[in-house]
Amino acid sequence: MLRITNFRAGLDDGNAEIENRLKKLLGISDFSFKIARRAIDARKKSDVHYVLSIDITTNNESVLLKKNIPNLSKAMDKLYSFPEAKPHGKRPLIVGMGPAGLFCALYLSRAGFRPIVVERGADVDSRTKAVESYWSGGDLDENTNVQFGEGGAGTFSDGKLNTGTKDIRIFAVLSEFVKFGAKDDILINNKPHIGTDILRTVVKNMRNEIIKNGGEVRFLTRLCDIKTENNRVVGAILESSDGQYELETDKIVLAIGHSARDTFQMLKDIGVKMEQKPFSIGVRIEHTQEFISNAMYGDAAKKLPPADYKLAVHLGNGRSLYTFCMCPGGYVVASASEKNTIVTNGMSYSDRSGKNANSAILVNVTPDDFGSDDALAGMYLQREIEKQAFIAGKGKAPCETVASFLGKTDINKSTSVLPTYKPGVSFTRLDDVLPAFIADSMREGLLLMDKKIQGFASDDALLTAPETRSSSPVRLVRDENLELSVKGLFTAGEGGGHAGGITSSAVDGIKAAEAVIRK
Repeated sequence: MLRITNFRAGLDDGNAEIENRLKKLLGISDFSFKIARRAIDARKKSDVHYVLSIDITTNNESVLLKKNIPNLSKAMDKLYSFPEAKPHGKRPLIVGMGPAGLFCALYLSRAGFRPIVVERGADVDSRTKAVESYWSGGDLDENTNVQFGEGGAGTFSDGKLNTGTKDIRIFAVLSEFVKFGAKDDILINNKPHIGTDILRTVVKNMRNEIIKNGGEVRFLTRLCDIKTENNRVVGAILESSDGQYELETDKIVLAIGHSARDTFQMLKDIGVKMEQKPFSIGVRIEHTQEFISNAMYGDAAKKLPPADYKLAVHLGNGRSLYTFCMCPGGYVVASASEKNTIVTNGMSYSDRSGKNANSAILVNVTPDDFGSDDALAGMYLQREIEKQAFIAGKGKAPCETVASFLGKTDINKSTSVLPTYKPGVSFTRLDDVLPAFIADSMREGLLLMDKKIQGFASDDALLTAPETRSSSPVRLVRDENLELSVKGLFTAGEGGGHAGGITSSAVDGIKAAEAVIRK
């Protein structure tokens, strides 16, 4: 198979137009083609177009390769193959059902290892009801919420699958998502996304296959302790509604996510080696989606899906301000996992039809800012800010217009951008919530970002605080086989501080499955 890269296509071009242009370019008509990759080039608003990679199947490969056709080469894609293995030893225990845990369990179950998966939260249907109740003003369930439950934190997000990592397993991950219910356009789009609504079905289907293959899933079950002998795993202490019980196992994969604070504390107490890790803190910024699409695409916005953006600026104090987890046509959502705290995140449904666009704008935070050598000091800093936000907002999310935040006006509730956060916001000074180095960095960075997207720092844009859970504040130290300082104990995904986002966490989960069978 051959591949043509950097193939330009108009926004209105269909398969017929693309095929005719390929015939002229190749000089043959006996071929079939398939779009392998698609991206939008909007660098010039007067010339917005698609850039494609196209796979060509023909019996004339050798002839075409001799023609020196620009951007034509032999397709070099490598397909991932999970290593063969015979099940042996005790059944492995996987803790957590986010992307890392799900993919680890899926691949181990297919290999016949019959993994046991425990998840402190509820199944995705029960979880959705609990989350929507919380968003409507009900009580927070500290075990079943946006952070915890089947599918992990990514289930209540945009379902974004783009990643900066390069790994042979990435296409396998995307293909699995399609198999379990995602739209197949995620296989070709440069910035693929599933959408929260579809992702809920996908994770449920994955769970059913794990069970069909001999795996076991236990919801509302929390890891309380790990039993060891001679620094090796021999069992786990689990807790469900029926109380605590012991499970014998010699292999545990921790796919706990970045918010399992009690689990981090337990691991520290039993001597698992861990270290402080840089992360980021900031807020969610909201504009109307119409403004963002027009700013990014100009007149072409009418022909394209809701636009996204990605910005990063370097500041005079040596820090950076950058956007993260941008949600076109999305919503700012309540994402706390501890009572009397406020945490924000962003979410979109598959159609991205919401009136607003939102994104995290984050300032990098380093261990020098933690004020302590404690491995969990970053976690404590997160919690302090989240509690202060609850106090400042009187139980609601603190919110401020950019005009007020930049000192142009007093606190002002009147804005053309309506806040999407539920159960509601409280207009107040974000300086009462965020550390001074965060707030001051944001002020400088917003003005720099406005030079990249004119109007980004418009007076009526909204800032809702705080965004504290963009990544894990701690790193579990693992070796090349993903094993921790306790033998038989592995870590995968965001919680261990070795991945970020759905796709890279899923890839890490597959690597953990490989590590388990090697062990």
